[in-house]
Amino acid sequence: MSTTAPTQEGATGVQAFHQTELDAGRFLIQRCGDCSRHVYFPRESCPHCGSAALEWKTPKGTGVVYAVTTVRRKPADGGDLNVSLVDLDEGVRLMSRVDNLPAAAVRIGQRVKARVQVKDGRGLVLFDAAEGM
Repeated sequence: MSTTAPTQEGATGVQAFHQTELDAGRFLIQRCGDCSRHVYFPRESCPHCGSAALEWKTPKGTGVVYAVTTVRRKPADGGDLNVSLVDLDEGVRLMSRVDNLPAAAVRIGQRVKARVQVKDGRGLVLFDAAEGM
């Protein structure tokens, strides 16, 4: 896949391409063709070996909660929200939230599965707790 595909706003580059894919409901990460390691957040070159041979791949999307905190909000603002660091099985870590549980129920070590939520035309990677994974 091209890393310079134009977005709706005409921007180019790997981060713009990544957001365009999310906006279309697709979650992609990069994999280095030279060292075979996965990369996330999108980059122009591999942070492990420096190669520019990065390819876009669809991850399994499964992973584990590495860390979690609760952001306290008023009930009128939607109530408490968890902010989680998730380690994907592909070996990358990203910040998001576990969306299908109350904030206080999210636990370190919990298995999760990624999904893309598109709201008002903007895609965002969220996670759901996965039972029996």
